[in-house]
Amino acid sequence: MDSKLIIIRGNSGSGKTTTAQLLQKQFDYEQAMLISQDTVRIDILNAKDRPGNPTVDLVKLLAEFGKDKYQYVIIEGIFASVRYKELFDELMDLFAPHAYVYYYEIPFEETVIRHQTRDKVNDFGPDRMKKWWLEKDYLNTVNETIIDETFSQEEVLELILNDLTKD
Repeated sequence: MDSKLIIIRGNSGSGKTTTAQLLQKQFDYEQAMLISQDTVRIDILNAKDRPGNPTVDLVKLLAEFGKDKYQYVIIEGIFASVRYKELFDELMDLFAPHAYVYYYEIPFEETVIRHQTRDKVNDFGPDRMKKWWLEKDYLNTVNETIIDETFSQEEVLELILNDLTKD
């Protein structure tokens, strides 16, 4: 099986989790696996996002597990490049040439507006979002597609689905 890796990154409130969940729903059961940074780091590992945290190792294991069992392995989260770039470089090599990288470059003010529509709206606010903010935190890979605030949710989903059918 030629599994495809889809990496969706961006700041809190940018839309990456919604996109990843909608993308997974486009496929049949047992066809697309979704690895969410928040689920792995917070819900499973109960770990802070600091250098050396175990999230890197578990995300890698989960992606490797999914490679020959799922047609699509979707990874989504903030995933600061300073801590996760090496992981993604390794995974892109593992899935090559079927690796797709998307980065949400949305202005902070827009992420605050989008956050108001989320279930997490009462968990944290703009002050914490600003502390987590990473400006233009690209992986700088040749296959990285930038998604800005002009894209609607439907356009982002269509973009990714079209990319997946090109090869």
